[in-house]
Amino acid sequence: MKAKFNNSVTLLPLQPDDREQFILDNQRAFKYGATEEFGLRDDHFEEDGEIISRATIEASIDGENAETYRILLDGEKVGGAVISVEGGCGELELLFVNPEVHSKGIGYSAWCLIEQLHPEVTVWETNTPYFDKRNIHFYVNRCGFHIVEYFNSRHPDVNDPDSGDPDSDGMFRFQKRIRNLKS
Repeated sequence: MKAKFNNSVTLLPLQPDDREQFILDNQRAFKYGATEEFGLRDDHFEEDGEIISRATIEASIDGENAETYRILLDGEKVGGAVISVEGGCGELELLFVNPEVHSKGIGYSAWCLIEQLHPEVTVWETNTPYFDKRNIHFYVNRCGFHIVEYFNSRHPDVNDPDSGDPDSDGMFRFQKRIRNLKS
């Protein structure tokens, strides 16, 4: 099923033959954000040369209840998203837009499509690194999320054993509660 928000941005379920390119595009988008913040001196890599590892992306794609989508702009692949939904709870695992089309409302349109696909979800959650100001702005100021927790060496994420490492950079956990107007 293809979901449509407006005439130009759509979501399309990831096709098996596009998986490799999805992973590469995701890594490129995440690397762009870190390089934009830190320049080439970046030391926030999960694996050699990559901010987000192939293993992390594949774990999201292959996760229980995972739904993986390509974000299309006028039929062209410009990003992607991975979500998981269980009952009224949704997790935004990954969302990326190719750097050359940033600041065109594509990510926001994709997010609106995701919410429309799952009206049963009343609480959405996601995480982003402490340094990614662009993502923080996007989630808080555009999509309506709130920062609810900051994971760091003094407050590790119980689901991520590496977050307690003193060299860990820290992650924000965001939450968006959707009021059901029918109740």
